[in-house]
Amino acid sequence: MFELIKSKIFRPRRSWEKNLLVLWFGTFMAGIGFSLVMPFMSLYIDTLGHFTNQQLNFWSGITFSSTFLVTTIISPWWGRLADRKGRKLMLLRASLGMAIVISLMGAVTSVYQLISLRLLQGIFSGYISNATALVATGTPREKSGQVLGTLATGSVTGTLLGPLLGGIAASIFGYRYTFFITGSILLVVFILSLLFVKETFTPIEKKDMVSAKTIFKELKYPQVVLGMFITTLIIQASNNSISPIISLYIRQLVGAHGNVTLISGIIASIPGIATLFAAPRFGRLGDRIGSERILAIGLIFAMVVYVPMAFVQNVWQLAFLRFLIGISDACLLPAVQTLITKYSPSNAAGRIFSYNQSFQATGNVIGPVIGSTVSSIFGYRGVFLSTSLLVLCNFLWVRKSTRTIIHQKHDKEG
Repeated sequence: MFELIKSKIFRPRRSWEKNLLVLWFGTFMAGIGFSLVMPFMSLYIDTLGHFTNQQLNFWSGITFSSTFLVTTIISPWWGRLADRKGRKLMLLRASLGMAIVISLMGAVTSVYQLISLRLLQGIFSGYISNATALVATGTPREKSGQVLGTLATGSVTGTLLGPLLGGIAASIFGYRYTFFITGSILLVVFILSLLFVKETFTPIEKKDMVSAKTIFKELKYPQVVLGMFITTLIIQASNNSISPIISLYIRQLVGAHGNVTLISGIIASIPGIATLFAAPRFGRLGDRIGSERILAIGLIFAMVVYVPMAFVQNVWQLAFLRFLIGISDACLLPAVQTLITKYSPSNAAGRIFSYNQSFQATGNVIGPVIGSTVSSIFGYRGVFLSTSLLVLCNFLWVRKSTRTIIHQKHDKEG
């Protein structure tokens, strides 16, 4: 028995398996790097000036959204370059650029400087999307659900556990040093990607590149791929609508009792525990019963869970519901990535995933704006109710865009 276990652990691994191991860690660290500042960003902004509650909500929303606004615009260009020059180069560009820019955020003296750096951070986006494209194109398609589900646990879990580490770091070292720590983490990601990621890639001349219009014309199920783009947008808008107000909402729940920064980090990180264990299992299940079904189940579950968040009376109730959101997160983005991979040509993966990243970034822009606007008008609790309505719209869209492949599977099973 011991020899069997030893042979499985230490067996020679294929190239795509090695890349999966390295890029899982890379996306995990990148996810942490992005979300480390989440529990105290609003509180950090509050130290940069004298703001009313409405002004603080407004500047928090703008600061969260600004990075993703630039990402929305620039991602297709980076995707085209990735298809020409390779995805590894994009991994190095993104990780090193973010390491520098995020470190500089610890030295700002005004909210305008912070927003400017957040805008600049958007230029250096794309680590996770290019890691996904690199793994997706090198993985056997029959294993794509499980492998992409595993890879997704890296970014999702890193993003969700990051606030816990951020809350702890900010409590111990202060807000500014936490930005320096984040930059150092991303520098480590750059070094790991440089040394250990292997990519077999043949450069494509600019004149030989197929146009985006031609790519979408040749898709067998264009409505599925476009549907997943829109679904990604709405998923991200839903997840991020509470980002600007999570620490402020917790401050309202706990009053003057407790360390708000640390509690915010813990609450924001709880979904990562569920996602870490559930995502690969949902990926394998999606390979068997269809990723579109897993996606629908995750949306229904999220819609149900967001509603009671508006009525919690203490942080323990909020923590339990956030754990359930982690289970829905384990269904959603891995299923979307699997469907995009299955119904897209591998020679255009860089651009396809960059388009998806543009929609993802657009959702990241819209979500905090929705959260800030709704909280200013209806209070913090109204954000969770509006998010549930947004998830309902997403569910209806998914049913419409995947109707064709669902009917085809039913015909085959019949």
